Amino acid sequence: MSFDLPPEQTGPAAWYGPDIAKREDWQMRLSSAELAEIEAATKPLASREADIAAITARDFPLPRLGPRLIERFRREVLDGRGFLLMRGLPVERWSLREAATAFFGLGAHLGSARSQNGKGHVLGHVRDLGLDAQDPNVRIYQTNARQTFHTDSSDVVGLLCLKTARSGGLSALVSSSTIFNEMRRRRPDLLTLLFEPIATDRRGEVPEGGKPYFTIPVFNWHEGFLTAIYQRQYIDSAQRFPDAPGLTPAHIEALDLFDALANDPTLHMFMAFQPGDIQLVHNHTLLHDRTDFVDWPDPERRRHLLRLWLAAANARPLPEVFAQRYGSVTVGDRGGVVLPGTRLQAPLQAN
Repeated sequence: MSFDLPPEQTGPAAWYGPDIAKREDWQMRLSSAELAEIEAATKPLASREADIAAITARDFPLPRLGPRLIERFRREVLDGRGFLLMRGLPVERWSLREAATAFFGLGAHLGSARSQNGKGHVLGHVRDLGLDAQDPNVRIYQTNARQTFHTDSSDVVGLLCLKTARSGGLSALVSSSTIFNEMRRRRPDLLTLLFEPIATDRRGEVPEGGKPYFTIPVFNWHEGFLTAIYQRQYIDSAQRFPDAPGLTPAHIEALDLFDALANDPTLHMFMAFQPGDIQLVHNHTLLHDRTDFVDWPDPERRRHLLRLWLAAANARPLPEVFAQRYGSVTVGDRGGVVLPGTRLQAPLQAN
């Protein structure tokens, strides 16, 4: 059965790293008035130790910043280049609870927070917990190893930088639309294989009645949208399951070309986080990565990011096959990891 590839992608999400790295329009520096608005919303919630996981946009009023942020988020993240970097939150003088409250409150204006693991954590802590990155049941963000280019299981991932590593730990982004275009030009035969179902390991977080892996194509063309989902280590580790669809030599060649393009410096870009930065990334059009890092010996100084997975209200339609991983494809109510008995919570400690 023949398969007609989608057309070359020409929109703003199909960018090349060196070009976009020269620009600064992807940065949004918060003004003193906007910061005052955020603090006015944060302080009362943090002082009474409000349940962070239950915070809504109504609980976190941003009368001036809110509309501006929502408009830029829709235009630049969901419909544009796929990412935005907000700068200037005063995390150095905030408590962890204040920082987490502010981050979650800002996110509540952009979408619905989704569980990031089987424990129901809607607020993630990206820290090196000293775990083994080679363990098939360990999520790589819990180590200091390089993550490699991947997508997360939500419309958008947000990261708030609290503290940086002694060295390394750079954020990297690459356009999956650009990878598609390059494969389409160079090896359309291999690209066609990436529109076929492929097994990806759930790393032990299996929904009720589900398999320990899901089978969603790397590239998906649906209602005029090209959407990618990818994590190479988890594709490789899914081969440990006897009933998982096997990878042929041609599939491996296709995945290797995908990786080579993602790692090509003419395609990707790096950015160094500063404390107080919030990065918002559209998983459907970008892949993100983090370089390995060396941390500080002092536990109080070690690299620490907070993470949100968001289901965006104005998100694109997804094909039904995404329900294997997203639980649903309903816009505004999809994505995350939900297991039997999961209770949503926002812990203030990494565990």
